[in-house]
Parts: sequence; C-alpha cells; structure tokens
Amino acid sequence: MARHDPFGSVRAALNRQGGPSSDFDLNPDSLLPAGRQLRSAGVLVPLAEERGNLHVILTKRSSALKHHPGQIAFPGGKVDPGDTDEAAAALREAHEEIGLHASNVEVLGTLPTHETVTGFIMTPIVGRVIKPFDTRPEPGEVDEVFSVPLPHLADVSRFSVQSRRWLGQRRYYYTVPYGPYYVWGATARILRGLAERMAG
Repeated sequence: MARHDPFGSVRAALNRQGGPSSDFDLNPDSLLPAGRQLRSAGVLVPLAEERGNLHVILTKRSSALKHHPGQIAFPGGKVDPGDTDEAAAALREAHEEIGLHASNVEVLGTLPTHETVTGFIMTPIVGRVIKPFDTRPEPGEVDEVFSVPLPHLADVSRFSVQSRRWLGQRRYYYTVPYGPYYVWGATARILRGLAERMAG
C-alpha cells in the first residue's frame, strides 16, 4: 500500500498560479515612494511533519530588535553578497536563526514575491524539513521558535482584516491568530496566499 504523502497538497498548491503579494494589497491609496529601490530578501516557509500532520515553523522576533520587534516572522533575511540567490539567503538565515541546516531542507517551490513597506522584496521559499531537529533560537534575534498546524493556516476563514494607524495613515492588514500568537502583516499575507492556493 502506497504511503500517503502529506506534502502532496502543498506541492500541488505551489503549481497553481496566484496573484502578487504586497503590504499595499489592502491599502491601494498608499503612495509609494518615488524612485524607491527594493532590497532583495529570502524567507523560508519550513513545513515539518509531526505525527502525520504538517506544521509551519515560525519565529517570534526579539523585542529588542530595531525593526519589527516582537513580531511573528518566517526565518529569513536580506540577500547578502555571499548568497547565490534568495533561496540561499533563506536557508542561511534559517540555520542562523533557528538551527535548521540547509541539508535538512528539501525546497518544494516558491510563492510570489512580497513587497514590504520597509523596502524589501521578499521571496518566500517553501521547504520540507526532512527530519526532526533541535531548534536553537538565535540570541538577540529570536525570542521563540514555535509551530502552527498547517490546516489552521490553510483555512482561509481564519484570516481577518484589521487596521491600525501608521505614519499618520490608517493601514489595513491580514491577521491569522493562533493561541497566544498574533500573526499579522507580511507573514499573514504570505500565508494567506498559500491558503488560497491550497483551497484550489
């Protein structure tokens, strides 16, 4: 009897077409800075199998960081000169931030790039964690490493749109809370894109 592949639905979803992703999706009236230059970044969407179910590994950024303190994020960061591409940056950062070695990740594909209000163009790299590993939060960068069941994040009905004032404007964004974790902003928008693909 063939073994069920829990990653099959994810592989199929990554082959479906999807629209662009941006912090400006819900804020069409926002004026983009003229002549802005976007910096390339790669983030890893790590999928781990736990007792037959898939989970997405996320981080809680350190509250001491200058940018996005305390927010929920994927492991990842800007492309450095030594990185060959966004996938290399995502895998390098995942090793640094949570102790997930590149050799323990099978890259399944990518989601559309996501433009952030902070001037990054992020490429989400979806990867299968091949075998269990001991998470190691990077001191000063990551306060916590945790996982969320993929069925929770693949349920479009769990996403909502909320808003807050930022730089004198009312800004809208997606959220997908899980327990004590308030997942919002770019992370929630990227997960929303994955959920839409998985819904077919």
